[in-house]
Amino acid sequence: MSALGVHWTAGTAEGRLSERGAGSILALAVLAGTVLLTTLVVSILGLLAVGRSVANAADAAALAAADTASGAIAGYPCAAADAAATLNETAVTRCTVTGLIASVSVRRRVHGIDISASARAGPPPETPTG
Repeated sequence: MSALGVHWTAGTAEGRLSERGAGSILALAVLAGTVLLTTLVVSILGLLAVGRSVANAADAAALAAADTASGAIAGYPCAAADAAATLNETAVTRCTVTGLIASVSVRRRVHGIDISASARAGPPPETPTG
């Protein structure tokens, strides 16, 4: 017999009184876990999409620098790369031009995480004939 005068016996109606509401707590715990997992997965997928966007920005910046180095566009190669990167909401961290080949690295900070990418652009390599 308990302090309240209820004698607890497994399998009886009085024994099940202490378990009342346990299903609600379990359902809330499962719901909270599902929401937490969904939030985590959506955040990771968002970062993957931003990563692809940063890679595209690096490609565009390298192409702009290479086009400027080849004379197809007037201006300075690294300035053109910086302008292309700025249009894609990234910042150039490295820009080198060797001959007609431009190598560019860009970076973007998202939720405190730095995402960076690099790209090279220029004329295709010469292939030996024969």
